[in-house]
Amino acid sequence: MAASASPFHLGFFTAFAPDEWNGPLASGGGDFWTGDFYVDIARDLERAKFDFILFEDAIAVPDSFGGSRDVYLENAFVAPKHDPVPLTAVIGSHTRHLGVAATMSTTWNRPYSVARLASTIDSMTGGRFGWNLVTTAGAGIAENFGVESYPGHDERYAIAHETVTIAKGLWDSWSPTAVVRDHATGVYADPAQVHEINYRGEHFASRGPLNTVRSPQGRPVLIQAGSSEAGRDFAAAHAECIVATERGPEAMRAFRDDMRRRLELAGRHPDSCKVMYLVTPIVGRTDSEAEALYRDILATKRSQLDILARMSGWTGHDLSVYDLDQPLPRIHTEGSQGILERLAQWGSGKTLRECIVEMGFSSDSVDLIGSAETVAEEMCAVMDEVGGDGYLIEAPGFQPSRWFVTTITDALVPALQRRGRVRTEYTGTTLRENLLAF
Repeated sequence: MAASASPFHLGFFTAFAPDEWNGPLASGGGDFWTGDFYVDIARDLERAKFDFILFEDAIAVPDSFGGSRDVYLENAFVAPKHDPVPLTAVIGSHTRHLGVAATMSTTWNRPYSVARLASTIDSMTGGRFGWNLVTTAGAGIAENFGVESYPGHDERYAIAHETVTIAKGLWDSWSPTAVVRDHATGVYADPAQVHEINYRGEHFASRGPLNTVRSPQGRPVLIQAGSSEAGRDFAAAHAECIVATERGPEAMRAFRDDMRRRLELAGRHPDSCKVMYLVTPIVGRTDSEAEALYRDILATKRSQLDILARMSGWTGHDLSVYDLDQPLPRIHTEGSQGILERLAQWGSGKTLRECIVEMGFSSDSVDLIGSAETVAEEMCAVMDEVGGDGYLIEAPGFQPSRWFVTTITDALVPALQRRGRVRTEYTGTTLRENLLAF
């Protein structure tokens, strides 16, 4: 990496779900549930020196769009989806440097069990595990857990704060030197270095200590996405990596500046948390080829349906009832507020159909379409303008194909490496060390 370059990080965002089995980038599909496909792409990402692969998750089959599960199951939107945590352990056993992160809900997981699980995976991967912290809404989800109602937006963040606070205390309940394995005395762990946490809050209580040894990182890397006021404050208190979806360089920079300010107010150094912007690069052999591919993807009915169905699931509102040729009326959601505002563009006068087309791949911060050289130049220019920390790359429709991954790892990343902007070698042994390397 050139000494004069301003390097940035790369992550890959996906889900333990079917690959793009029936679209313009289809790789043929297959038995995704074995995990083999994701092991293969993880090896490619490690060869390209990505920092990590992050698995999103959902814990129900939605029925928000049209009041039915049909569109989700027929099109593999949101469902089926398998638990990504076991998959991270499998990927960890087939890689040596790539970070592996999984989403686990702070709303529906008990603090002790999720802390124990995260510590176990961090040990199994040699210190390369990350926990993507999410709050989870949805009446259907609550019913899956035998609960008739679910907490409101801000209360979910209060619950999340307690969950993570307890988890941190439990991870620290074993000191780094607690395991002594003294053959002379026959002592395995020093009891004086393992302690209770005795936490009692409004929502949870936990005595501790954790019954797993301290993992290589001590704590897994904590990742968070959420642009509401409560979400930003939560990230400032806990996150080490933030997934951002603000649209355009000006909004991207404003978000990063705001988060760095909040980190300082929380008593943390702003460089201790990396802001990663979500993007979907469409890379072709030429600019025109990439632009044609992008138009083909956007023109499909499936792409528009995908956006509306996913938005319905994320927000809990049935967006199928609204006229596509009228502006979306203002509606309140206890789900993802930031994403809904991105879609609606309230006050612009744009129709819902126009908003869907402009939204493109639903959460992208900037459009990246062209040859590898063109896209690399744009990525570098945006990072220079934003002052940000890196990109989190996802596939069109959120369902990766081997073709898409190969265009990124074998065309785009080398173009970025030639510019001295992304790593060519790993320097750390843990995910946290690699994230904080620059």
